[in-house]
Amino acid sequence: MKEFSKIIFNLEDIYSRAKKDILEAKTQEDLKRILKKYLGKEGEVRSFTKMIKKFPPQERKETGRKINIIKNEIEKILSKKEKIVKKSKRFEGKKIDVTAPGKKIERGHLHPLTLVKKEVEEIFQSMGFSVVEGPEIETEWYNFDALNIPKEHPARDMWDTLWLKEDKLLLRTHATPVDVRYMEKHNPPLRIITVGRIFRHEATDFSHEINFYQLEGLMVDENISVANFKAVIQEFLKRFFKDKKIQMRLRPSFFPFTKPSFEIDILYERNKEKKWIETLGAGMVHPNVFLAAGLNPKQWQGFAFGLGLDRLAMIKYKVPDIRLFYSGDLRFLYQF
Repeated sequence: MKEFSKIIFNLEDIYSRAKKDILEAKTQEDLKRILKKYLGKEGEVRSFTKMIKKFPPQERKETGRKINIIKNEIEKILSKKEKIVKKSKRFEGKKIDVTAPGKKIERGHLHPLTLVKKEVEEIFQSMGFSVVEGPEIETEWYNFDALNIPKEHPARDMWDTLWLKEDKLLLRTHATPVDVRYMEKHNPPLRIITVGRIFRHEATDFSHEINFYQLEGLMVDENISVANFKAVIQEFLKRFFKDKKIQMRLRPSFFPFTKPSFEIDILYERNKEKKWIETLGAGMVHPNVFLAAGLNPKQWQGFAFGLGLDRLAMIKYKVPDIRLFYSGDLRFLYQF
């Protein structure tokens, strides 16, 4: 028993000396010598393993456990010290001016589409609209049927739909399904917008992408008219483009989920030339859409509108090609 206690004491003494030697080491060669001295084949720790056979089973087990603990601790301290020695070696022979300013770490920044999204949401929130979200994977019901576009309706050809393998599921072709989902669970009056990705199976060019962002808005109340819509959109365009004199016009159009329907153009100056640019589509919510959402079209009226967020960004930042937003080209992104 005395022999066992003596070995435990000696192991702890070895650990203390090894730790002191490691902390005082300055080079890789010093660490190699320490490793050989304590953990090598003829090292001090290894020498104790030869004595274990002489002990009774219980003491043999306890001694072996203690040896492993000491060995692991020495290895950990050696590993940490080795990293410090390697790091300090990089600066050997180099003069360091501690008064010199440090290198500026370049920070990331928001994507132009994210900047536009934030600004759009802030403008509409200041006008009393709530920002809501909806799923990107939609059902046929919400994407088409509930929006007055039954299966055989020719208007379905307006959307190049990406269907999924699961029955009647698809990648949403517009953000309008969010309107129906929201009206099902909330009673009017209401004002909402949603900004999210939509998907179209179409060829890409400077103004078309397979994936882009759409802003969808909805306002429902009693006695809502086109005049209310025009006032809201005109105020939004003034704030977004920071132009109090911006001109807009309404043109008649067709969307199955609105009646009447119209498109909005803005007069935009580019290269000293003014021209009308199609900006968004809108209209008064169709009675069938109210019925699909469980609302009485005789009691409630409302308008809905949708516009491409990418299109807004292109006009605001004078970007000639929508594909630049998704190219990942840092030369382009660093401009924002």
